[in-house]
Amino acid sequence: MDTYNPNAIEKKWQKIWEEEKTFKTEIDQEKEKFYALIEFPYPSGQGLHVGHPRPYTALDIVSRKRRLQGYNVLYPIGWDAFGLPTENYAIKNKVHPSIVTAENIAHFKEQMKSIGFSFDWDREINTTDPKYYKWTQWIFQKLFEKGLAYKAEMPINWCPSCKCGLANEEVVGGVCERCGAEVVHKIKSQWMLKITKYADRLIDDLKDVDYLDKIKAQQINWIGRSYGCELEFQVADTEDSLTVYTTRPDTLFGATYMVIAVEHPLLDKYHDQIGNMEEIHRYQKEVSKKSEFERTELNKDKTGVRIEGLEAVNPATGKKIPIYVSDYVLMSYGTGAIMAVPGHDTRDYEFAKKFDLPIVQVVAGGDISEEAYTDTETGTMMNSGFLDGLSVEDAKIKMREYLEEKGIGQAKKNYKLRDWVFSRQRYWGEPIPLIYCDECGWVPVPEEELPVELPDVENYEPSDDGESPLSKIDSFVNTTCPACGKKAKRETDTMPQWAGSSWYFLRYTDPDNDKALASEEALDYYTPVDWYNGGMEHTTLHLLYSRFWHKFLYDLGVVPTKEPYRKRTSHGMILGNNMEKMSKSRGNVVNPDDIINDYGADTLRTYEMFIGDFEKSVPWSENGVKGCRKFLERVWNASANVNKEKGYSADLETAMHKTIKKVGQDFENLKFNTAIAQLMTLLNDFNKKGSVTEDEFRTYLILLNPVAPHITEELWQLKGYQGKISDTQWPLYEEEKTVDNEIDLPIQVNGKLRSTIRISVEASEDEIMERVNKDEAVLKHLEGKNIVKKIYIKGKIFNIVVK
Repeated sequence: MDTYNPNAIEKKWQKIWEEEKTFKTEIDQEKEKFYALIEFPYPSGQGLHVGHPRPYTALDIVSRKRRLQGYNVLYPIGWDAFGLPTENYAIKNKVHPSIVTAENIAHFKEQMKSIGFSFDWDREINTTDPKYYKWTQWIFQKLFEKGLAYKAEMPINWCPSCKCGLANEEVVGGVCERCGAEVVHKIKSQWMLKITKYADRLIDDLKDVDYLDKIKAQQINWIGRSYGCELEFQVADTEDSLTVYTTRPDTLFGATYMVIAVEHPLLDKYHDQIGNMEEIHRYQKEVSKKSEFERTELNKDKTGVRIEGLEAVNPATGKKIPIYVSDYVLMSYGTGAIMAVPGHDTRDYEFAKKFDLPIVQVVAGGDISEEAYTDTETGTMMNSGFLDGLSVEDAKIKMREYLEEKGIGQAKKNYKLRDWVFSRQRYWGEPIPLIYCDECGWVPVPEEELPVELPDVENYEPSDDGESPLSKIDSFVNTTCPACGKKAKRETDTMPQWAGSSWYFLRYTDPDNDKALASEEALDYYTPVDWYNGGMEHTTLHLLYSRFWHKFLYDLGVVPTKEPYRKRTSHGMILGNNMEKMSKSRGNVVNPDDIINDYGADTLRTYEMFIGDFEKSVPWSENGVKGCRKFLERVWNASANVNKEKGYSADLETAMHKTIKKVGQDFENLKFNTAIAQLMTLLNDFNKKGSVTEDEFRTYLILLNPVAPHITEELWQLKGYQGKISDTQWPLYEEEKTVDNEIDLPIQVNGKLRSTIRISVEASEDEIMERVNKDEAVLKHLEGKNIVKKIYIKGKIFNIVVK
C-alpha cells in the first residue's frame, strides 16, 4: 500500500463532500433531529489560530456520530460580521468594512473547509446580509412596540482620539485600548432594551435546561437577584433624602457613613451649599477616566471625597453621619447611594480605615479591630437598640416592620442586572429602523420597507462630535414620517454586535425565508437547539441576551419553546507553549494552515481532541502533534493486516465491544481524549495479534471516522467496502460482551503482592490454587509454611495467609 499522504487524501474527500453536499440537512419528520450549534465566529481580519478549531471539531465529532446513528443532524455555521472587531480592523487598515468582511469570510471559510467540518454550508448566514438583518430590525421593532425598547440618557466611555464610544472592555487603565488616549465619560441619548423585565424568568427557567453548573452560576450572579429593603436617609437640614437598597436592614444601626456616586444629582442641587465643590469636581474628572469595571474592582485603592456641608441622618439611631462621593458607587446601578456598614463589609471597612471613620459591630463574633466580620448570615444582634439579642433572620423582619411603620422603607426585590444599552454611534452595524417626527415622536419604519439598509459610503470613520457617521449623510437622514407624512429624520445610531447573534440559531432552521425569520414548521421541528457549545467568555452576556430575545419571541408566539438551548457546554482554550493565551502581540500564535500543510487536517483534528480535558485550557505541543500523526500512520499501515474473515475474532471480541461502548459514551460526554486513547489501545491489540478481520477493521474505521474523517473514508474505499462511511451505521455493542472473560488476578501472601496470573473471571478457588502451585514466584513464599486460610475476592484479589 502507498505511504500515507494526508494532503492528497484530504483534498480529494473535501471535493467529494462539496460536490455531493453530503451533509446537507433537510426536515425529515420521520427522523429524530439533533441540532448542534457552535458560536458565531466574527471575521475581524485575524484569521483562525489553532485554538479556534477545537470547539468546532468537538461538535463535528458528535454530529458525525449522530448522523451514523440515524439522526437528522443540523450543524450549521455563519458569521457575526457586524460590530467593533471588524470595524476597528477596517479603520486601522483603511479598508471598507464590507470589503474586510467579504475577504475575511472567504479566508475563514477556506480554512474551515480544509479542516473537514461537516457544516451544512447551504444554511450559511451572515449578520451583514440585508436579508438577515431585515429580521434583526423586525425583532427590534417588536420590542419597541411592546415598550421594551426606549431612549434614555446614559454615560458612555468616549475616546477623543478615536472619536468613538467604547465598550467597558476596551478601556484599560483609564485609556483607550486601541490608541492609548485618555478616556472620558459623555452623556448620550441611547436606545435601551428592558431586559430587566425578564430578570426573574432568566433565573427561574434555568431549572429546565442542561447547562454546566458554572454556566448557570454565571447567569444567576450577573442577574444578581436579591431580597431586601429600600429605605430613606434624610439629608440633614434639607427637604431631600437619599434612597438606598440593602439586603441587610438588620445592620442599620451599624451604618456610620454614606457614599453616593460622583454623578449623583444631589451634588448639582446643593452645589452652593457644599464647601469643597472644587475638590469634588477634580475627583469627578479623575473618575470620568475610568470604566465601570475599573471603578468596581474590589482590590483597588479606596478613594473618595467627603461632602462638606451635607450630612445624612441614620433612621435607626437618629445620628448625623457623613456623606462621601466615591468611584465604587455607580449611578447606573441601584439608587446611586449606599449605606456603609464598615463593621461587616470588607470594602466599607477599608474605606472607613482610610478616612478614619467610626466602625460599629452589630452582629456578635469576630474581631473588628483586625478586619470586618463578614460571616453574618447567622448570629446574634448587638449594639442595635431594639434588635439586641435577636437572631439575624428575626432582626431583618423586625427592622423591615419598623421601617414600614415609620413610612421610610419597604421590602423590595432588586437586581444587579441593568437594561441593555443598545445604541452604537458607529457605522458598521444594523441601522435602527425608527424615524423621529416632531409631531408623532418615534415611529417604526413600515414593515414592508424593511430592511433599512446601511448606505454605501466612502467615509465610515466616527465623527468628531460623537454622533454616528450616518448622521452626516443627508440622503439617509432626511425622510418623511410614516404616520403623518411630514418631514422627519431617521435614527442614525446602529445596533451593537450582540444584536445579530441574539437570534441567529433560529435563522439557521430556515435561512432563505423572506416571509418570516423562520417558518413555523422549521422552528417546531428544530428548536430548541439540542446542544450549544462555546467559550466561557460568552456564557454570560451573549447567553443572557439570546435567552432574553428568545423569551420575548416566545411571548409573541413566534417560537415554540421558552428556552433557546436545551444543553450548553463550554471549552477550555488552547494556549501557546508559553502557557499564555494565543495572540499576535505575544508571538505565540500557531496557524492551523501550517499544521495542515505539514501534518494533515486529520492530525490537527485528532490532536485538538487528544490534547487534554475539553473543558480545561491546555498548552500547545508540537511533539503532541507529531505523536498523533504517527498514530494515524499506524492506522494506515494496519489496513495491510486485514484478513478475509468476518465477524469479531474470539481474541478481540471483548476489546471490540468495550471500545464501541467507551468511544460512543465518551464522545457524548465530551471526553474525546479518553475516547481516542481507547482507539489507540485497540490499535495496539490489532498489531499484537498480527491480523484483524474485515468486520473488526470496518468497525474501527467507523469509530475513528468522526475524529479523522479523511483517512478513514480513504481506507474504507481502498479496502473496497460498500459506499462511504457516512452512508453506514454506528456500530452497536452487547453489554455482556464488554466484560472481560479473563482478568489479571493479583496473588498475595500475607497481604503482600507476590505474583499476577491470567485466569478466567469465573475461576474457582481450587482452579486458582492449581495455578498458584505452578507459580515459582509464589511457591518460594509458601515453602516450609502452613496455609492458615485463603481469602478470595472474586475478580479482585487472592490472598494466602500462612504461618
